[in-house]
Amino acid sequence: MKLGLIAGNGRFPFLVLDAARAMGHEVTVVAIREEASKELEPAAASPGPAASVHWIGLGQLGGWLKILKAAGVTRAVMAGQVKHTKLFGGIVPDMTGLAVLTRLKARNTDAIIAAVADVMRDHGVELIDSTALLQPMLATEGVMTRRHPTEDEEKDLAFGYRMADVIAGLDVGQTIAVKHQAVVAVEAMEGTDETIARAGHLAGPGVAIVKVAKPGQDMRFDVPVVGLATIQAMRLAGAALLSLDAGKTLMFEREDMLASANEAGIAIVGRPPAAREKP
Repeated sequence: MKLGLIAGNGRFPFLVLDAARAMGHEVTVVAIREEASKELEPAAASPGPAASVHWIGLGQLGGWLKILKAAGVTRAVMAGQVKHTKLFGGIVPDMTGLAVLTRLKARNTDAIIAAVADVMRDHGVELIDSTALLQPMLATEGVMTRRHPTEDEEKDLAFGYRMADVIAGLDVGQTIAVKHQAVVAVEAMEGTDETIARAGHLAGPGVAIVKVAKPGQDMRFDVPVVGLATIQAMRLAGAALLSLDAGKTLMFEREDMLASANEAGIAIVGRPPAAREKP
């Protein structure tokens, strides 16, 4: 298959690139100039099926489509973060991008990317599940670490799930911090790691971090992601517990994550689908 990869920042694009090429796919990378790592060039040049990297600005949607169509791509994956703050004043759109922005009623992440996906489909490029090539990296159900949550921590989780599901449903953020059944911090545009740091500063050791998928999460984009850096942020903040939505959250560097959590006595649990709030 000829696959398009629209690459933002972080490890996500590299993992998709590696997985796609391991499956024999020919990959055309549209690297967002303001976000993607320059290391994508040598990664694409490594031995294996053909892969090419094209650097283009965040708002140049017409340019994205031109590159993908010239390569014969009909299916594409979005992988990697685009900082939410860059959606406000950080976009220099081409005519195709401008047409998308001017008809939006809201500039939240879901609205923008869903509109982009619609335009891509209209031009013959289907955006597919961003986790399709990375199924083994999805969080699993139940306790994933040596330490299990205490009875008090279970109460914090039950409380936190109710709060987090509502906040995620409102498209505010997907992470909250809880302690003693009180909300300590709520994620907005600053991201998960900064939310964790703020929670540690406000409430001290013992905070529980609850990261959820949105109700009716569109798996094509903005999928919850954690990694070793998440655990490092928790260790610095003194956070004791991390909950993730099983089957909906990607765990990068999973073995290293779990080893670091075990070393610090942090419990990591995967919330089963049946326990989630209905959209």
